[in-house]
Amino acid sequence: MRRLISTGSPFEAAWGYSRAVVDGDMVYVSGCTGFDYATMTIADDATAQAEQCWRTIGDVLAQAGASLADVLRVTTYVTDAADWPQVGAVMGVVMAGICPAATALVCGLVDPRMKVEIEVTARIGSSQPVVDSSAGNR
Repeated sequence: MRRLISTGSPFEAAWGYSRAVVDGDMVYVSGCTGFDYATMTIADDATAQAEQCWRTIGDVLAQAGASLADVLRVTTYVTDAADWPQVGAVMGVVMAGICPAATALVCGLVDPRMKVEIEVTARIGSSQPVVDSSAGNR
């Protein structure tokens, strides 16, 4: 059964999408930007925006019955390659030990204040111990 999750962001209502869709044990989280969707404010710097992205993602996953440890795939979009070291460093902290498949792209976003957008795919309950065949257990 499909379940829709919303943050209450006006973007979701205006553009007809959900922050996340839960289908069975899979959770598909839409791109989250640096906006604090409760206050509709956004910081100026890429690090603060990336941290807000991950707070939103963590909150949405919790509503879905999952956690950051259940993340299987991350796609990160940055508007300026020069911001990637800061954005990547935040992800390195948040995803340490989880090590999902990941892609990063440099592109434009729909609002010039946005420096980063992050989307994830997770599977509820997938946070069991991980075996990495190339590096032993993590």
